[in-house]
Amino acid sequence: MTLSLAPLVSLIAGILILVAPRLLRYIVAIYLIVIGLIGLFGANSFHIR
Repeated sequence: MTLSLAPLVSLIAGILILVAPRLLRYIVAIYLIVIGLIGLFGANSFHIR
C-alpha cells in the first residue's frame, strides 16, 4: 500500500484545526512548507511504504 503525503498531512492539519483552532496559522504555515517541498523535490521521494 502506497500512501501519498499531501492527503495525510491535510487530514492531520484538519483534525488539529478542529481540536485547537488557535493553532491555525502554524498549521497552515507548516502545510504550505510541506507542499512546497513536495513540489520542489517531487512527490515520488515522499511516498510512505
